[in-house]
Amino acid sequence: MRRTVAVIGGGYGGSAVAKALESEADVILVDPREAFINTAGSLRALTRPEWGSNMFFPYKQWLTRGTVLRDRAASVDPGGVTLASGQRVEADYLVLATGSSYAYPAKPEADSVEEVLDDLRLTHKELAGAERVLILGAGPVGLELAGEIKEVWPHKQVTVVDPAERLLPAFQPELRQDLHRQLDELDIRLRLGTGLTAPPATEPGQAGTFTVTTTGGDDITADIWFRAHGVRVNSDYLADGRLTTRTSRGQVPVTETLNIHGYEHVYAIGDITDVPEAKMAGYAMQHAEVVARNITAQLRGERPTATYRAAADPMILLPLGPRGGAGQLPTPDGPAVVPATTVSEYKGADLFTGRFTEQFSAA
Repeated sequence: MRRTVAVIGGGYGGSAVAKALESEADVILVDPREAFINTAGSLRALTRPEWGSNMFFPYKQWLTRGTVLRDRAASVDPGGVTLASGQRVEADYLVLATGSSYAYPAKPEADSVEEVLDDLRLTHKELAGAERVLILGAGPVGLELAGEIKEVWPHKQVTVVDPAERLLPAFQPELRQDLHRQLDELDIRLRLGTGLTAPPATEPGQAGTFTVTTTGGDDITADIWFRAHGVRVNSDYLADGRLTTRTSRGQVPVTETLNIHGYEHVYAIGDITDVPEAKMAGYAMQHAEVVARNITAQLRGERPTATYRAAADPMILLPLGPRGGAGQLPTPDGPAVVPATTVSEYKGADLFTGRFTEQFSAA
């Protein structure tokens, strides 16, 4: 008798698990969207809307044996998941892969492909007519957004503000130096160590001239602004405590096999786990490999032995447009800072489009 695996969430990790297991079990993928969205491409789709269609890989095209339910989890317990529609899915194995939410445009808000593209086109029009851009947050998203804007509109004045004293403090000094150099060359104005006394008067992503004051007492006038901070883990469906208790950050505690503590048949991957590492797509896909191997072993009556351990050193590929950027990758001798050419080759040129086209056979 074929077993049922319910995967809650069809992002980077959930999609990979569902695809890996559909030949081994009856896979049910629960996600409100009609397609996997490669959100790494969102910022480029904002500045170049004609590129936006590259982000989408419809679930029904590549999940040929599994079932896709366009719904959201309302509650999960050891026996299965109850959906927002009221439908109940009983499952032998559960994989929680609901990821996290982030401010638009880095992560789209709509569920349908056409609505996502419409949102990006509308925001593109607002941005196109704005000469001065303010970005709040100098993390990877804020810097990447600044780079994409400058690629399309080199003349725009882009200012990035962040209360942090240093760029990407968890990474090597050489990476920071390289980023500062490239940001200077692009004339992206970086204001670190300062915040705003009050938020802009306009909504993010909507054109309208405003002036804000920094905590240092300086005024910044801009025509549009974007929020590039504030991650929120998507785990409200666990609030009833029927499965597990969440951490203060809304994450779930997992074992080295990525099981939720206390269950051999329930797994979690990606941003929702309490694994001590940056929450990045690359790690979620590594989690997916471990969980797929473990569930496959269990389906075959074997003991699951695949384990996951967070890397000692963080990694990052941070494009500044298709050709620029900086990165840090792990090596046997410790972290290595890589140049813009490497970042472009691995990520910046196509933002993983080729990789997912190959993975989902959606060419």
